[in-house]
Amino acid sequence: MTPEDETFLRHAVDIASRAGAAGERPFGSLLVGADGVVLIEDHNTVVSDSDITAHPELKLARWAARELSPEAAAGTTMFTSCQPCPMCATAIDRSGLGRVVYALSGEQFEEVKPATPPLPPVRYEGPALFEEARRPIDDYY
Repeated sequence: MTPEDETFLRHAVDIASRAGAAGERPFGSLLVGADGVVLIEDHNTVVSDSDITAHPELKLARWAARELSPEAAAGTTMFTSCQPCPMCATAIDRSGLGRVVYALSGEQFEEVKPATPPLPPVRYEGPALFEEARRPIDDYY
């Protein structure tokens, strides 16, 4: 990690602090282009948007997929205050970003956040209706 990386990472932590002070969940991220210019930054808005997917990492990955060429996306670095969750990590992978630098690991986050009761498990059933379900896929590809 370079001194410049640390500066950007501190900025992500500052975004998270400001979000927390404003009543949002305290997570922040920024996306930096290959030239070292900040392209976009955002914070968690799960509370104000009433949207369980409003993580800053996901929002930045979606922005990059819409606004950047694959080559430009591959040259970016996302700096984020906490290691991306599985949902965000999948979006980051799909968006083609080149690199992610995070402050807290998921394990460290679990150590410092207040304990929350686990959610009941979701029951999944399937696969089913293979022939019917494959038709739209076959038609598309």
